[in-house]
Amino acid sequence: MKFKGLFTILLLAATTLASGQILRPISWKNVISNDQPAVGEEVDLIFNATIDDTWYLYSSDFDPDLGPMLTVFEFEENDTYELVREIQPIDAKEKYDSLWEGNIRYFRGKGRFVQTVKILKADFSITGTYSYQVCTDVDGKCIPFEDDIAFGQSKKKEVTSDDVTDQAAGTSNSDRSLWSILIGAFLAGLVALLTPCVYPMIPITVSIFLKQSKTKKEGIKKALVFGSAIIILFSLIGFLVSLIWGFTALNELSTHWLFNIIIFSVFILFALAFFGMFEMTLPSGIVNKIDKQADKGGWFGIMFMAVTLVVVSFSCTFPIVGSALISVLSGGSILEGTLAMFGFSLAFAIPFTGFAIFPAWLKTLPKSGGWLNSVKVVLGFLELALALKFLSVADLAYHWGILDREVYLALWIAIFTTLGLYLLGKIRFSGDSEMPHLPVPRMLMAVATFSFVVYLIPGMWGAPLKSLAGFLPPLTTHDFNLKANPSFTGNSETSTNVCDAPKYQDFLHWPHGLQGYFDFEQAMDCAKAQNKPVFIDFTGHGCVNCREMEQRVWADPQVLERLNKEFVLVALYVDDKTKLPESEWYTSEYDGKVKNTIGKQNADLQIRRWNNNAQPFYVILNPEGELLLQPKAYDLSVANFVKYLDTALENHRNQ
Repeated sequence: MKFKGLFTILLLAATTLASGQILRPISWKNVISNDQPAVGEEVDLIFNATIDDTWYLYSSDFDPDLGPMLTVFEFEENDTYELVREIQPIDAKEKYDSLWEGNIRYFRGKGRFVQTVKILKADFSITGTYSYQVCTDVDGKCIPFEDDIAFGQSKKKEVTSDDVTDQAAGTSNSDRSLWSILIGAFLAGLVALLTPCVYPMIPITVSIFLKQSKTKKEGIKKALVFGSAIIILFSLIGFLVSLIWGFTALNELSTHWLFNIIIFSVFILFALAFFGMFEMTLPSGIVNKIDKQADKGGWFGIMFMAVTLVVVSFSCTFPIVGSALISVLSGGSILEGTLAMFGFSLAFAIPFTGFAIFPAWLKTLPKSGGWLNSVKVVLGFLELALALKFLSVADLAYHWGILDREVYLALWIAIFTTLGLYLLGKIRFSGDSEMPHLPVPRMLMAVATFSFVVYLIPGMWGAPLKSLAGFLPPLTTHDFNLKANPSFTGNSETSTNVCDAPKYQDFLHWPHGLQGYFDFEQAMDCAKAQNKPVFIDFTGHGCVNCREMEQRVWADPQVLERLNKEFVLVALYVDDKTKLPESEWYTSEYDGKVKNTIGKQNADLQIRRWNNNAQPFYVILNPEGELLLQPKAYDLSVANFVKYLDTALENHRNQ
């Protein structure tokens, strides 16, 4: 374990103990861009969040129906100001979450939201609340919060230099490892070397270095300059593209239908070119002008040789370079975009430099031939498969319904089956040479391809295919599902842990067919009537780890049987926004705030009674409301959870 990670966990543990388990891994600094605005002037309310290591904050701009609790700002209307546009999250990251089966947006390290308002009176007052949820990767906790909004003449605030620096820098706190980006891009560069546009140029270019140089030392220097020029050129491309499109614009474009359709079309176009349907080249005039500069020789000529290589190899390398950049920039920063192109160009430049230093190695290179065309065709199949991902993003975002999960899988099965047949030599394209016998590498690749196809086939009948969750449409788009549900399915007639109709059951539900309550007092009354222990599940609609516990632990038959027969169940959602009748409102002794929703009252109960504000959090009480054993948090061990339930039952019987 890295020292930083160990230190973070120890600090988290120490903070928890010191504060009685009331965690607050996030702090806010809210400022106004001009604390003395003129009437009619538009100003920005800036909400800056600082988030502890290993924690993340959900953004405000993704589909609320997915499940996680979005950050929500609610402003109280008055005649001193008016809102201009919706609040804008700045530089939120995006990823596909297999548990929620959709794209979520989030912040790590730092978060920022900007709300533009128009000032209508000099003595303006802007108030309201904002609610949000932070979760951690360390032990599965998710914690909802609510804070007050206060701007105006009585609440003057200034934007500090730190705030301005943070905003201008556009820093990224992506959870992706920079090493993984570098290695992935490096491997992409190695693949690009094997394309027909690049591979034959390695011995030709190295021979030019050696012929133009009077000494071996001079040839090595020229090769180093050539390789450095390639690295600088590609890295500069990565930097400029990241600067222009990276951390803001491309994030916004990443789910736009037009952007995804264009990328889908480009990938299809290159796939057809790789199959030999047509040849893609840059205008000959551009190539000839660059080539003339390279012919001048000297160090200037060497630099233009690098440019010539990049331009000439465009038709083969662009799909690979484009894939790498799009993957990184869809949620990355300037650093990540530049690093991706550095890794790609490093792999690209090494052979030219290495063979110039050790020219004898040139004899070991396989001769160009039909195998290069085979590499290009294989890349064409991969481009065809990846193109569907971009079409799927647009399809899901706009609910077109043209690329449901089984359609997507059927296309992938067809693509990779055809690829396997090609590798076996059953299909040939223009440019392929005769294959008198099947080479062992192609046979092994065919076996791997057909194995992948076999893995995909059960997905047509509802298999989750979790390892491909980032590529496939969610299971909710599947039209037919023959996968039997192994979980227990209960109902009010077979379940004995419900005394009367649960409150809020019209919009709150238990998983796996379990029957239970959603109101603490109602559950306690039933527990007394049945003399059963009460199993309390402090949970949340946006709690990822709560859903994971339900799917991976509660779904086990041992757990389901105990929950269904031995306990009165109550699920207390701490983030539910349903407003209660005014007669049920109360002011909390903990923070002095009015608790007027189901979620606020449940969260307040958890904090006041058990000094804890993280979810999932499980409490088991006897019918008199006393603890039967210490509460339990996130733990994916079925054996541990069964032991926890059995211990509570034994303690209840002993009492």
